Amino acid sequence: MKVTGITDFDLAQTLDCGQAFRWAEQPDGAFIGVAHGKILTLRKNGDELELDGVEPSEYDSIWKRYFDLDMDYGAVRTELSKLHPILNEAAEFAPGIRILNQEPWEALCSFIISQNNNIPRIKGIIERLCAMCGEQLADNMYTFPSAEKIAAMTAEDLAPIRAGFRARYIIDGARRVADGSVDLEKIRTMPIDEARKELMQITGVGVKVADCTLLYGLHRLDCFPLDVWMKRAMSVLFPSMTATDFGEYGGIAQQYIFHYSRLHPELFE
Repeated sequence: MKVTGITDFDLAQTLDCGQAFRWAEQPDGAFIGVAHGKILTLRKNGDELELDGVEPSEYDSIWKRYFDLDMDYGAVRTELSKLHPILNEAAEFAPGIRILNQEPWEALCSFIISQNNNIPRIKGIIERLCAMCGEQLADNMYTFPSAEKIAAMTAEDLAPIRAGFRARYIIDGARRVADGSVDLEKIRTMPIDEARKELMQITGVGVKVADCTLLYGLHRLDCFPLDVWMKRAMSVLFPSMTATDFGEYGGIAQQYIFHYSRLHPELFE
């Protein structure tokens, strides 16, 4: 199906900026990936979004929310741009970034895997995890395995995915989510400090992984993850500001700053 009037949405800026790891750009500029247990190929031409094989009911129930298409990012960008001249520049540099509504367990597990890792390797580990434990949808395309499936395994069982020290963190996270001791849907509405503390019960989950889970898996847009890149960007570009200064849309500001900083290394020389 085709949807028109879609503005402030760039596929590459959104799907290849480090918030999700199961999308791949094709030679024609389309992206193919798996989310919410479904394979999707999509293209963007101007303000027209084309989603292969998707019925209107599926678009309304899954993809509109996944890509956060009900949010007016233009209005958000205008407000954020008032906070600082460099944030204005960063927002104008990548105005098509949107925050995805990923499945909470997938986001949590993915960012556990992301620790001390680079994006190609993160993608490889996740691909192997899905091939080993997920359900096959097509050739080399698998669902993301449930917490319950992984909870029944051991860290040694996960050796083939080559996650290293992260394997035991994945297992602990899966078991806590599966038994309800970490209730991701309950965390969705907790005060942010309490939500972060709940996630940090999981072995190996620190503030950064918790904040990424909150932003990308639970759509807590006020969450502002700080990794090495972002700490550097804040100290150099925004020395008089803290994460809380970016307000209720701090997570969107964080993505603008992160993308801008990665592609402008000369700012940090």
